[in-house]
Order: sequence, then structure tokens, then C-alpha cells
Amino acid sequence: MRALRIAARAELVSLIVLLGNLATVHLEPVSSLVGPAHGCAYLVVVGATWRLKEATTATRVTALVPGVGGLLVLRRRTGRDPG
Repeated sequence: MRALRIAARAELVSLIVLLGNLATVHLEPVSSLVGPAHGCAYLVVVGATWRLKEATTATRVTALVPGVGGLLVLRRRTGRDPG
């Protein structure tokens, strides 16, 4: 569960950095560093969600939403804000 929380936040932060970089100066080194980190965080979120025994099909599909899927999964599991 802790890995899911960390990966969900990393996924969102990395997406914000990537989109901010794209909207402003579009530095290639930022994209080449943060892009793979975002992809890795996304895969960890999906994998951690699919390993949850109590996860429903809807929860597993929610994990596939890029950027915010992890936070949505945490919200579905706890019934409150994941922060």
C-alpha cells in the first residue's frame, strides 16, 4: 500500500513537470529524465493495484488512467482524500 501511495504521487508530480516543460521551454534533458520516471511510476501504480486482493475490476481499470489513476485508486480504497 505504501508503494502505491509513493508511486501515485510520483506519477502525478512527474506528469506536472512534463507538461510544464512542454508548455514552457521544452528542454530535452528534462523530458529524457522525467519521462522514464513517469512511465515507471505509472507501471508501479498499475502493478500494485492489480496485486491488491480486495481490488475490484473497476478499481483495476481506474489504475490505468494516466497521471491520476493512482490517486483515484487510493481514494476508492480509503473512501477519503489520499493526501
